[in-house]
Amino acid sequence: MNQYKNFRVFKGKVSFLLDKKAIFILMSLLVITGIVFIVSTGLGDMKLSPLTVLSVFFGGGSDLEQLVVQSFRLPRIIVALMVGIALAVAGGILQGMIRNPLASPDILGITGGASVAVVSFLTLFSDTNNSLTVSIKWLPLAAFVGAVVIALLVYFLAWKNGVSPIRIVLIGIGISALMQALTTLMMIMGPIYRASQANIWITGTVYGSSWNNVAILVPWTIIFIAIAFFMVKNINILELGDDIATGIGGRIQRHRFVLLLISTALVGGAVAFAGGIGFVGLMAPHMARRLVGSSFGALLPVSALIGGILVMLADLIGRTMFSPLEIPAGVFTAGIGAPYFIYLLFKTRNA
Repeated sequence: MNQYKNFRVFKGKVSFLLDKKAIFILMSLLVITGIVFIVSTGLGDMKLSPLTVLSVFFGGGSDLEQLVVQSFRLPRIIVALMVGIALAVAGGILQGMIRNPLASPDILGITGGASVAVVSFLTLFSDTNNSLTVSIKWLPLAAFVGAVVIALLVYFLAWKNGVSPIRIVLIGIGISALMQALTTLMMIMGPIYRASQANIWITGTVYGSSWNNVAILVPWTIIFIAIAFFMVKNINILELGDDIATGIGGRIQRHRFVLLLISTALVGGAVAFAGGIGFVGLMAPHMARRLVGSSFGALLPVSALIGGILVMLADLIGRTMFSPLEIPAGVFTAGIGAPYFIYLLFKTRNA
């Protein structure tokens, strides 16, 4: 019961403790997030000091500095931050809802569904003149629809007198493998010049982000994260187990379905604008759990900040350390996340 040390059950209700340690860690992560944001904005082919970056934020600096920061770097970094936050919160919700430390959007096939939709879009709407027959602006919508369809498919295939966590995980792993196979098939069937574009997108990158992306992604992410925080009590209840949750009046099947939709919406938005950046939804909640425990009132905001930091750092490394080449951010998150996943498998082998 140590993992539930931050929970209180009082008159049939589950609450959480946001203690001084959790508040300190949350404030520290906010400061670190701000530092990474400013440093990342200043680094690139044209290096700017943190003071110069802050000056540009408040309307100062030269015209060139304003152009570099406002037009090129700031939208990209904001998208990276929002994507990391969305994936981390979605992963935290799934792990709490399913009560499985290995649950994440990647493992359950939700990210794979978005990837299949994008590759299919590029394959089906390409003509012989190396151009798309429909606007590329529809690509994010295709990714979101793909994520939603697969999430609903996993949910309904796992239904048998209700949805159990183990069935969701097993079916999700199978669907994830199927989505990878379909993605490869569509890449083979499509034009060769689209294969590299699709492969970069699947790996995950925030390259080419614009203020239009920011205008859509930021409110989308904020809305669904606000809903997720409103559902914190229900996530806490689900993590106590079905028997206890039912005993204290929790509507577990309804809560699972709503939480699955919230996490899918967050993943769909993130994948639509940044591709398949993997393992953030797995790593960030685990790191947060080690810092603040299992109460989701503290775990979700800490996970969000850790996820944002991870993606911003991955993008920063990808665009600066290998210049003039740009390495997709997903390469670095996968490089860290894959060994971490193996570690978790080894650690939980007897569970």
